[in-house]
Amino acid sequence: MLLAAGLVGVGTCLPALYLVIRAFGAEPAQLAEIVFRARNLMLLGNTLALVALVLAIGTLIALPMAWLVTRSDLRARGLVTFLMALPLAVPGYVMAYALLGLSGYYGFAREWFGVSLPPLHGLWGAALSLSLYTFPYIFLNLRAAFLGMDPGLEESAASLGRGRAEVMRHVVLPQLKPALISAWLVVGLYVIGDFGAIALMRYEVFSYAIYTQYAGAFDRTYAAWLSLMLLGVAALALFAQARLTRSRRFARVGTGVQRRVRPVRLGYWAVAAWGWILLVSLAALGLPLAVLGHWMRRGIGEIDWAMLAQAAVNSGIAGAVVAVLTVALALPVVLLTLRWPGRFASLTDRLAWMGYATPPLAFGLAMVFFTLAVIPFAYQSHGVLIFAWVMTFLALALGPLRLALMQIGMRPEEAARALGAGPGAAFARVTAPQLKGPMVAAGLLVFIAVVKELPLNWMLAPTGWRSLSTTVFGRTVEGMMTEAAPYALAIIVFSAFFVGLILKYEGVDRKESGRG
Repeated sequence: MLLAAGLVGVGTCLPALYLVIRAFGAEPAQLAEIVFRARNLMLLGNTLALVALVLAIGTLIALPMAWLVTRSDLRARGLVTFLMALPLAVPGYVMAYALLGLSGYYGFAREWFGVSLPPLHGLWGAALSLSLYTFPYIFLNLRAAFLGMDPGLEESAASLGRGRAEVMRHVVLPQLKPALISAWLVVGLYVIGDFGAIALMRYEVFSYAIYTQYAGAFDRTYAAWLSLMLLGVAALALFAQARLTRSRRFARVGTGVQRRVRPVRLGYWAVAAWGWILLVSLAALGLPLAVLGHWMRRGIGEIDWAMLAQAAVNSGIAGAVVAVLTVALALPVVLLTLRWPGRFASLTDRLAWMGYATPPLAFGLAMVFFTLAVIPFAYQSHGVLIFAWVMTFLALALGPLRLALMQIGMRPEEAARALGAGPGAAFARVTAPQLKGPMVAAGLLVFIAVVKELPLNWMLAPTGWRSLSTTVFGRTVEGMMTEAAPYALAIIVFSAFFVGLILKYEGVDRKESGRG
């Protein structure tokens, strides 16, 4: 466990430390010129505007959907929940590909409806691409919050003469605040670090500027400073989340059993609800599938099936290797923080989250600088890429494992040890079998993240090694929409299968009972 903690500390701190060393390696006059460029303020404004717009659009989609599947008498709520989670299988850069493929003289809209749409670029193009991909994170958090909320509070407010709108504003929304802030943090960190959809939409934010500086080999010191600034924005987001959720109580303090929810009858509003569900599903799922089908139809005879299969195999093997290594590293970290709590364990836990909070482009750039300066023989090797992926996605595996160990507790192991079993044998015979399900769930989360991941893959992958994500991005940047289509569709099919497995594991497809 100490070895795992040490590896986590070194791995997650390495990018930030090396970026600082690289950034302050310039002359003082050059540093002042770099830090106080007017362009940096413009990049900051654009980044914050994009984050705000994505969060606003995502919340406007997710909040009504979460209420419908938990508090109304809407039919087929399990199906709706699955449809609202399925856009997680469509990465932001694939959504950007779909929006770009919709326009143009040979685009989907022109060929099927005779309408030539102007290309969608800039802030709104990037915001729509990222919103339609990330709103499921907000939806799933709000859904869990609604299911865990005591409806007795709403009934009490209604009995005191409050209308439905007032109950929602004064009783429900305050209780949703922790879920909203948590979801906003996850989505905000993703938007801050994304560069695939942003690069395709050509919207200048910190991540896009880092990409252009790195790809053009213009000014690597400036790229290091941009990465530090981007890391600073992510750190401010984490600080704000901690401040907003500190010292707040949201649990019920009375005795007794939580009441069952009385579903609100939609009546004629059910038509509007299903219309909203259909609109969101068509935008988040139907649009990318239709555009991909359109471009694949144009080039079905030119698909290089061997190359497609090789890219899929590369992505699958990489995802499986990283998933196994990440879970193997996360388990001792969780055991250390739960079984031997203290300052060192708390520090290890925070460092484990630092890798996920570090924007991928900043992480990737730091690894490029480090390998070229310290271990040049490892530059663009599979080992460095896998190491970066494990450090980045380690936090995804901590949640399922921590929850499982907290629910299992220590008493079963203590009973086994009282019967003569040693510590290791007690853990292996009693606790480990109960961790199989959570370990599989954690591995699936990491696997999906690796298959869809682009920035680290693009910057650190060995020369000539192609995955599904890098092939889609590379061909779309070159305007090769037909050639990129089968790889984008493979990502969606690949990811959708494993998203379904996770939802099934979590019991989402079971009939809602009103208590979660």
